Amino acid sequence: MSFFKNIFSSEKKETLDKGLEKSKSSFFNKLNKAVAGKSKVDDDVLDNLEEILVTSDVGVNTTLKVIERIEERVAKDKYLGTSELNKILREEIAALLSETKSGEETEYKIPDLPKQDDGSKTPYVLMVVGVNGVGKTTTIGKLAYQFKKKGLKVVLGAADTFRAAAIDQLQVWADRVEVPMIKQKMGSDPASVAFDAVQSGVNQNADVIIIDTAGRLHNKVNLMNELTKVKRVMQKVIGDAPHDVLLVLDGSTGQNAFEQAKQFTAATEVTSLAVTKLDGTAKGGVVIGISDQFQIPVKYIGVGEGIEDLQVFNKYEFVDSFFK
Repeated sequence: MSFFKNIFSSEKKETLDKGLEKSKSSFFNKLNKAVAGKSKVDDDVLDNLEEILVTSDVGVNTTLKVIERIEERVAKDKYLGTSELNKILREEIAALLSETKSGEETEYKIPDLPKQDDGSKTPYVLMVVGVNGVGKTTTIGKLAYQFKKKGLKVVLGAADTFRAAAIDQLQVWADRVEVPMIKQKMGSDPASVAFDAVQSGVNQNADVIIIDTAGRLHNKVNLMNELTKVKRVMQKVIGDAPHDVLLVLDGSTGQNAFEQAKQFTAATEVTSLAVTKLDGTAKGGVVIGISDQFQIPVKYIGVGEGIEDLQVFNKYEFVDSFFK
């Protein structure tokens, strides 16, 4: 029986379960070895659990928090059986994720924004950041698809002008999802493209405008200046744009994803996270660690290649799938 009440459709739940399969089997193989021959949770079991969580890319700091919480439960209940460890882990990790306001949503939606001065609606502007290769463009394409499916009008802006491939790849997604895309030639000023995209979105009465940005991390100062400039010019059209800065991280890189999150949060104000490529790896624990360490909500997770396989992150469903 499921510990948490299922709130996703059975199809979405199945995709999530399948996407986390590698992470789950790796975690439980290690956990079963750790508790083999043990009937109660003792110091040995906790030491092994600590190692398992760290090697599952939950991260050292988050692992220590989880262990501390479990130690408190052990102290309270003098005889805590190893058979209950799975249930307790579930509860404590869900509680930890709750503290970040991460994963409350169950479906794709955008907030209602105040109307503009002329009475027209204000499009929701989403700026997407992340290094090349993490699945940023694919995430934008899949988001555009999901928003359009909900009946929203979407405009894309190709402001990663440093690589022709980035513009071409976004165009492929725009064509596939059948949404307009604003672009200029390679090497153009990214802020200029962002301005045009936001202006065009307003003119087209769009509901959502998604802006792709360059992901070069080798010079953080340049990146910071560029992202600040992109934001500033968008605000000439919509005063409080962007409404969300989404950082896309590749979950399969484990600890490297932590490092990228650290770099980007230092370079710009990141307001939400998408963790991709969780299906091809045993590093699903990275979602728990990143959410806790950066106190930024994880909004979306990628659990497969298909256009439907970008899911809204819901902590209850995630923890339920991970520990089922």
